[in-house]
Amino acid sequence: MSADETYRRPKRRIFLKLSLFALVAAGAGAFGAVNLTHSDLLASKADDTLKTEDVTPRVDWAAAAPGRIEPRSGTVRVGSALLGRIAEVAVKQNDKVEEGELLIRLDDDEARARLQAAETEVASRKRERDAQPLDKTRDDLRAAEDNVFTAERALTNAHFELEYELQARRAGNGSDARVSRARDDLAKAKDKLQDERSAYAKAQSKPNIPAPNRLESALQAARSDVAVAEALLEKTRILAPVSGTVLQLPAKAGEMVAPSPDQTLAVLGDMSVVRLKAEVDEIDVSKIKVGGKVVVKSNAYPGKEFEGTVAELAPSLTSPQFALRGARRPVDVEVLPVTIDLEGNPPLLPGMRADAFFK
Repeated sequence: MSADETYRRPKRRIFLKLSLFALVAAGAGAFGAVNLTHSDLLASKADDTLKTEDVTPRVDWAAAAPGRIEPRSGTVRVGSALLGRIAEVAVKQNDKVEEGELLIRLDDDEARARLQAAETEVASRKRERDAQPLDKTRDDLRAAEDNVFTAERALTNAHFELEYELQARRAGNGSDARVSRARDDLAKAKDKLQDERSAYAKAQSKPNIPAPNRLESALQAARSDVAVAEALLEKTRILAPVSGTVLQLPAKAGEMVAPSPDQTLAVLGDMSVVRLKAEVDEIDVSKIKVGGKVVVKSNAYPGKEFEGTVAELAPSLTSPQFALRGARRPVDVEVLPVTIDLEGNPPLLPGMRADAFFK
């Protein structure tokens, strides 16, 4: 082996060692760089998480409840109290009606004939009674009975007069002044009847009053027949129980109707204020107060919110009606009916489903 080869071998080992050391150092540096980059990513992810939590919108309502839109008075379903045939439908759908206004008239020929016959019988019995000498101790009681009967007839006539004036105004032949005068006369007739009944009760309470004789008893029976015939005639007239708008009118002239909760002839509602009847879960009852602000949303108007105020809380819990799905289970919660007045004039219609969010 030459001296040059002996010199080159140690030099080559030194070069290989240096190269190996350089590779190890480079690998360690790369590993450190990778670890540093991963740490940065973790820190960046944590920052992103914090930022995401910071920008999450905060819920600004305390409770939510499903509900249904209804008029101020609720939906008033009107039916018939008598079996008969519809002779006239006096209003149309979307008409505004006043309390006591005629909606539907049934065939009343038989009822009118009965009333006329009963009134004729009363007049005949009264003449017979007055033509005979009577016990003077019953004079006050007889006078009170006569006054009550006269006041009842006046009240009946006042009811028919108001009905006539309301119909005449709707047909364009009446006026508000005449309707107002008819309402005043009806109110006076009611007060007069109340006074006469009080006077009759006072006269009847006097001691030692003898029993009525045969003629007086016959007259009282005839007057009872008048009251029955009058009640029958009143049932042939289906009047508006509240002021409002005719929302539905399925009744048709010529149809036969019967007293049944399943047969609705008209549906009324006071649309001056639209309300939401919501059902709050039992666990959220303590969060709801009268006067609290509410946001109402409906799928019929996506993206729109309607403001409202809690107007009334039911005095007790009940079973849910709006969100009921299938048979109830023992673990189902009860709900509190809540009435919400909506502000302004929202386009929501009675019967629409909506959700209430209580602030």
